[in-house]
Formats: sequence, C-alpha cells, structure tokens
Amino acid sequence: MDHINVNEKIISSIVNGLKEKGYNLTSEEIKNIVDYIKKEILFQYVDRLITQVESVLEIDHTLNEKEILQMVAKNIVEFLGAEVATLRIYDPTKEKMISFGSYPNLEDEREKEIPLDDSIAGEVIKTNKSYFVSSILEEEKYKHDKERMVTQGIHSMLAIPIQIPRFSFKDLDIKGVIQIYYKENNKAFNPIEAKIAEMLARRVSHVIALKRITDLQRLNILKDRIVEHIFLKLGKREGIKMKDVFNLVIPELADIMKIQRCSLFSVTEDRQNVVLEAGYPEMEHGIGKVFSIKIPYIDVVVNQKGPFGEFENEKIYPHYVLITNPQNSLLLPPDLKRFLEIQQIHSVLYIPLKVKGLVNYFLAFDAQAHHPRFNDEEIEIFTFFGIELMKGLRMEKMDDILHDFKNPAIAAAGFTKRVQKILQEGDYFSKKEKVDQALDIILKETTRIQELALTLHGEGKEEILDLSERLKMRFLINEEALKELGKENVKLFEDKMETPLWIKCIPLQIDRVLDNLLNNASKAIPEEGGELSIKTYREGLWAVAEISNTGEISNEDKGLYLLGNGRGRGLHITTRLIKMMKGKIEMEVLGGKTIFRVMLPLVDNQ
Repeated sequence: MDHINVNEKIISSIVNGLKEKGYNLTSEEIKNIVDYIKKEILFQYVDRLITQVESVLEIDHTLNEKEILQMVAKNIVEFLGAEVATLRIYDPTKEKMISFGSYPNLEDEREKEIPLDDSIAGEVIKTNKSYFVSSILEEEKYKHDKERMVTQGIHSMLAIPIQIPRFSFKDLDIKGVIQIYYKENNKAFNPIEAKIAEMLARRVSHVIALKRITDLQRLNILKDRIVEHIFLKLGKREGIKMKDVFNLVIPELADIMKIQRCSLFSVTEDRQNVVLEAGYPEMEHGIGKVFSIKIPYIDVVVNQKGPFGEFENEKIYPHYVLITNPQNSLLLPPDLKRFLEIQQIHSVLYIPLKVKGLVNYFLAFDAQAHHPRFNDEEIEIFTFFGIELMKGLRMEKMDDILHDFKNPAIAAAGFTKRVQKILQEGDYFSKKEKVDQALDIILKETTRIQELALTLHGEGKEEILDLSERLKMRFLINEEALKELGKENVKLFEDKMETPLWIKCIPLQIDRVLDNLLNNASKAIPEEGGELSIKTYREGLWAVAEISNTGEISNEDKGLYLLGNGRGRGLHITTRLIKMMKGKIEMEVLGGKTIFRVMLPLVDNQ
C-alpha cells in the first residue's frame, strides 16, 4: 500500500513548475524521481523524525518542568539545524511573558519578562499560531534584544505555541512560546519546519503528564508516611499537647519531608501575643519567647484580614503565607531580618493551624543555605502536615473525653437502676428522699457527660468552688461506679473534710481531675481488697485534696506518675489539667498506702 499518494494533478504541477525554471522533464521522469525520494530520502527523514519524537518522550520526567521544556528546546534546535531556542511562559496575573529557559542557556542575557501586547510572543499566545520572522532587523514587532541577537549572528526566527493541558482541577493550563533562532537572513521558511517544531513541542505534554503522575504518587506516599508517623506516635502516648506532638513527630519526619528548620507558635488566650512553643532543631530556638501579635507578619498569619494574593516579596493566602524575599519584605521587623540573614534563610513559610476558623497555632518552616525557596509541592506537603497535626490533636482530645465519660456514665446508670427498682416495688413515697437524691445525681451526671462532649469547643468559664464539696460529690459518684462494677471488697472512708476551701477553676476540669484520681486509686487496690479514702485541708496558700488507697508503687513508677507519664490516659489528663489550674500534684507511699495530693491556690470568695 502506497501511504504517500502523488496523483497526476501534482505530477502535472511539478512538470509545469520545472518548465518555468528551464527544466524539461516528462511526467514519467517526475514519477520516477518522486518514487526515488519516497524510497531513499523520505524514509530516512521519517526515521530521523521518529527517533527525535522518541527522544522527546524519553526525557527524564523527574526533572522539573523548566528543565523538561529546555530539553525539548534542545531537541528542536538539533533537528531543525537552528542556533538557539528560547522559552517564554504566559503569566495571566501579570499579563506578561516570563522567561522560562533556553538552549543553549542564555538566561543571564535575556529580559526576564516582556509585555503580552505588542510582542511576537504575545501574538502567538493570542492566536495560537506559529509566527515567521524572516528578518529580525526588519520585523516591527521584534523589539526586545534585536541588536544583541543580530550582533551574535542571529537573523531570523520561528515562534511556535506550546500548551500543556491541566492535569487536575488544581492545575492551570500552561501557555507559552518557543522561539527558534536561525543564522540565515531573509530566510524562506518551509511550512513543514513549523509543523515539525509544533509536533515536537506537543509531545512535551506527555512527559509533563508522566511527571505529574509520578509526583502525585510520590506525594501520596509521603502523605501516607506523615499520617502513619503522627498517629503511630499519638497511639503510644496519651493526653498529649500540640507541642508534644511536634516534638515527637518532627524529628522523625525531618528527613522524609526535607525539613531544615521549623518552629511551632501558639496564640495566647487573649489573642494579643504568640508563644514559641517548640522548635527543630530544639537547641537553635528560644523556646518560651513571647511575640506581639501586632508584628505585621504575625498579624497576617493569625488574623488573616487580607488582602490575599501574590505580591513582590510575599505570597499571602488563608492556608499559607510565604515570604519569598525576607530582606525586602515589609512584614518582617529589622531584628528578624538580621537573624534570617545571619542564618542564611532565603524564604520562610508560615502554615496557620485553625480551630473553628480561628488560628490557634502556626508552623514556620525555613528554607536555608542551598535551599533557595519552597516550591508548590513542598507547600502542599507542609500544609497537609499541619492539617493532620490538628486532626491528631482533635482525636487525642476526643480520646480524653471518651475516657472521662466512664465514671459519670456508670454512676448515672447505677442510680437509674435504683430509681427503677424503687418504682417497680411501689416504694416511691416511703423512699422519696432517696429517689430525689438519685434523680438529682442522674441530672448532674448526664449534664456533665454533655459538658464533656462540648469540651471539643471549649471547657466553660472559671467559677469559685468549694474543693471539699466537689470531692465529696465525686467520691459518691465513684462509689456508685464501684458498685456497678461489682467491686464490693473496696471499703470507702471519708476522713476529715475542711470546708469551705475556695478555689477558682472551670468546674468540669476539677471534676475530671478528681474522677481520674479516684478511678486510678480504685483500680490500684489489690484484688483481695482494701481501702479508699478522701481528705481535704488547708496548707498555707493551698487547698489540698488527698486521695489514699491500699497498695504501694515503686519509686521509679512514682517519678513517672508525677511527670504525667504513668500507665493509663487518666494521669496524663490529670497532670495537664492541674497545670492549667496553676496547681501541683504530690504523691507519697506510706504504710502500705499510696497517697495522691492535689494542691490548688486558695482564693477569697468575695
């Protein structure tokens, strides 16, 4: 089958064309010449063209997009016998054509950007058609680098459009121009040159697509590893704070995420300052330093008032702020600029971490030394990391809440059974006082369960409370829980209770502390049985609640418990809440008993 059909009309046209130039050949002779060209010349040309296309498709897709396009430019130059090929990409935000590489490398000599309007590159973008310049000197639209190109022996040019379709909804189409330069002046371009150049340029979309598929796979693997590390670490610890998560996870993810320097800031409750909570490497950060939220870059990250977009020295968006040129940025104070310069930090990425739409924390990542700036993939990874951190912290808080549901839920169930039994036996009027007491406790405990559920969104306001009365009520609830669990070999004693002992705290928090300590003490009593007792008293400026149980623990475990590192979630929660209430916790092992003391500041009930 003859794939290239040359009909009589074409043969006749060739014969007439040659006659005009003084060559007299018959139609049969022309057919023989055409057959020879098809068999001997065209075959070699097509074979070379296929090889060139394959070389474009085989470009290393691990290169960045600019390097891939430069490799395509190299292929076009070599195949078409040109001197130079340059690339410009259209930036719709600036409405300008941005220099995006060349072959050979002429980037230092080229203008970084040229206008879209009144330029050849702009014309190609608008029409999506190739543009032929047979003489650069005589071309009116060629206004940039004209003299320099001619001085270098470049006289003609072919500009072809390139377009890489978007690969996902987040990506934008890339529109640009490859400009191919030749030595010949007044060059008579063959249309096939433009078609071949366009065809080679179109093949780049395959390479970019392969690159993006590979990048997405690598990105997803990296995200999976981040999630795995965060939740694996959280699974081994209980009752954990954001800075604990940071300190546990960042060192292990540093290599995976290529983290050089990073830090965690928390926003104070009054939203007037931020505190440097943690840093990596830890020794290089002033942990505990406080900074005003009025500092421009902090204000932009935390308050998020806008405007948003890409600016000369910054990129500002709700999910990240990137300082691309720290020394020229108006957002950074002079002392921070000096620090960044000394540390050779070229750009800083801030990732806000939000709770119910408010920024409560933010992460800062530094691009240092050989790392000039953060690319889009790195920004996506660090943003994803921040989201997963917040998910992890939220899940930890939910686990805390589920843990603290136990005692009030068991007690409410126990008192409900009591009321049910009294009603079934018809003893309501004779036992009305007990029923009323049980119903009151059921109401309070179910309300408390509701309050616990709402702690995901805050734990209420501080109130002035009597520590003794609070402990008595929790002791009663714990007693009911023990009955429901069938622990009848535990004897309960209420020792001396000094009252009132006024403290200021969030009611739910002190209840959680006392419930956890009573629950832990009950579980620590040996199987053969023992005693559980409570006591309160005043000691200097402290209100003290004592909880004692039969059984001793080792000195090693004692140290761990006081640091909040003992077994079980309860003590982690307890230690954290006591610190929040500006209190302290003590433990003593004495005469076969373990005694926990919760000490909270006394206040005046006025």
